[in-house]
Amino acid sequence: MNINGLGPIDPISKQNKNNNISKPAALGEKDSIRISSDAKAMAEVYNATETVKASADVRMDRIEEVREKLKDPSYIDNRVVESVADSVMEMFGLS
Repeated sequence: MNINGLGPIDPISKQNKNNNISKPAALGEKDSIRISSDAKAMAEVYNATETVKASADVRMDRIEEVREKLKDPSYIDNRVVESVADSVMEMFGLS
């Protein structure tokens, strides 16, 4: 049995022949990028979202203020109850 025309068996010699090396750009040229206004707006929204996520859900200063007011027995009267009820109804769109 005769096998003819296989060529080089060494796969590295084939890679060396086809390896085209590109020359680096001229020294005076610099890379640059442009960021679109849409990308800037999305980044601003992302940063705002992350800031909100990182902040506390509860305002401790308001909680302390309410605690102090509740210590006074004369604080809770009909005026306060009506004000809170009105606020709750407005929040749920019932007023």
